[in-house]
Amino acid sequence: MALGFSAVATGQAPVGFEAAFRDKTMRVDYIHSGGPGQEVIALDQIVSDGPWGGSRTRLVDDLNLGKYRFEVIDRRTNRVLYSRGFASIYGEWETTAEARDIFRSFHESLRFPWPNAPVQVVLKVRDAENSFHEIWSTVIDPDSRFVNAIDREPTGEVWTVFENGPSSEKVDLLVIGEGYTEAELPKFHADATRLVNALFEEEPFRSRKEDFNVWGLDLPSAESGVSRPRAGEFRRTPLSAEYNIFDSERYVLTYDNRALRDAASAAPYEFIEILVNEEQYGGGGIFNFQATAAADTGFAEYVFVHEFGHHFAGLADEYYTSDVAYETGAAYHVEPWEPNVTALHDPQRVKWGDLIDADTPLPTPWDKEAFENGSVAAQQKRRGLREDGAAESAMDRLFTEQMDRETALLGGMLHAGKIGAFQGASYEPTGLYRSEVDCIMFTRNPVGFCRVCRRAIENVIDQYTGRP
Repeated sequence: MALGFSAVATGQAPVGFEAAFRDKTMRVDYIHSGGPGQEVIALDQIVSDGPWGGSRTRLVDDLNLGKYRFEVIDRRTNRVLYSRGFASIYGEWETTAEARDIFRSFHESLRFPWPNAPVQVVLKVRDAENSFHEIWSTVIDPDSRFVNAIDREPTGEVWTVFENGPSSEKVDLLVIGEGYTEAELPKFHADATRLVNALFEEEPFRSRKEDFNVWGLDLPSAESGVSRPRAGEFRRTPLSAEYNIFDSERYVLTYDNRALRDAASAAPYEFIEILVNEEQYGGGGIFNFQATAAADTGFAEYVFVHEFGHHFAGLADEYYTSDVAYETGAAYHVEPWEPNVTALHDPQRVKWGDLIDADTPLPTPWDKEAFENGSVAAQQKRRGLREDGAAESAMDRLFTEQMDRETALLGGMLHAGKIGAFQGASYEPTGLYRSEVDCIMFTRNPVGFCRVCRRAIENVIDQYTGRP
């Protein structure tokens, strides 16, 4: 079904929702495969994903976030009706060493309002210079016999954490329990409420709470917990969430996108956070796809908020001393698409330059060596605890000691609290820069989101609530 059609008219006024769409969600499922020198997209299915709960006004994405972008284009007028940026597991996997040697496939979905007439769906990816180019497209007739317009019967119970208004005017977050038995569902409700409250204690979520609805979804598991491959513990849970993604012991995701989307279709949502019923430290977050957090670790609140930052606003990790599965150390870094890191190719045109005081030097000096020495020592202790099979409480104590030390160290630096360009970000000790010396995307310290991250989050809130 792939066609070569990709030209998109620009500078046109947006089409009204009712003129272009019905009050339903179309979901295009596909398989994203690749390996050494190849990348292939293969259509899986086109189905109804329930009523449309998203914005009816800001339909075309102008935030320029994500490694990928899809556009829904009217076949008759060549006008872009809807677009969104996103990231994916495949997009992360192809940066691992494994991707140089083998091929793998991942299930993905595109969700958008149900079109009134035939459309062209175009999928784009960023190239080496971070410009978008088309990798796949398909024509969809919404009334075709190849499109399943019947809503799926809900497989779980949806409940309200809090509700502030119509979904079309709010951001809808869905929190899904994973690894909770039927008897443990009250625990899931308490865990979800506790961690959602932690999210809305952080700015700008606290100030913008009225712009959100938050829902919970009960999906009882046959047994408690999720798979932890390094511990030799395996479970069959509704979403198949697991630790050890990309062989990183703390990275938690689900590869089973179809199960996730089918379950989530029971509720209106734009964003999903999966709460896993485990005490081992872990979580994950992928922009406009999924976030996860372990509910019972001593740092669960931090993980829940940090991973939601990735998922919601495309925020990059700002740390660079921890072990990761991705290949790092490139000699040259293109300007990242993530809003909170920069390659600083032109200090006069930093993406957050309007927030930098005139007397702040760029790059901005900080005691990088002192921080790295302490962080590397903590990483070594952490690896030792894991090798010895220490209890999670020992890991929590180590993290608390590290947090206390780093909070004092970073908070006492010359440019603490200033916006600048601090070297070391996004897994790279050199070549990439973050906007403040400390942030929840950099450490576990109780400092919240930096001002650049806050602005990025507010931009996404505005997009989904339809604000100009």
